[in-house]
Amino acid sequence: MDDRRLLELADRYLAEYLSKIERATAGIDDRQLWWRANERSNSIANLLIHLRGNLSQWILGGLAGEPVVRHRGAEFAARSGTGRDELLAALAETVARCRQAIGRLDAADLRATRSIQTYDIDGHGALFHAVEHMSYHVGQIVQLAKVLLPPTAELEFYPQHRDE
Repeated sequence: MDDRRLLELADRYLAEYLSKIERATAGIDDRQLWWRANERSNSIANLLIHLRGNLSQWILGGLAGEPVVRHRGAEFAARSGTGRDELLAALAETVARCRQAIGRLDAADLRATRSIQTYDIDGHGALFHAVEHMSYHVGQIVQLAKVLLPPTAELEFYPQHRDE
């Protein structure tokens, strides 16, 4: 796979994952957004905050060179606060900025090694990490939404494959 194709896929997947989060949380109220199955678990809100922090650190800071201040522990420690609409808007804004940053990257950016979150990693690895990391947490958000939404709620991302 050439570098341009990798950048195009990263851009596409970030947009797709954000869309899945928006669809999965559309029927979730603010109380449900902060619900945790137990003290070792995260709420959807924690995951939204965490995704924003991770994408900012790895793409905006690590790949695009923007200054980033992140408090990772606070992303998981929060137990209440910001509502769904505001959290989604903040994540959407971060994803949009990440997609713009990805559009400005070139082969040299992807080959260059940098230090991100104590890891020495090249741009290929950093980009792959950010996309994979978002995918992982989207799955968690979708699963939590399926637990919290009524059984009649339709949450289908691939209806064209339903009968395969």
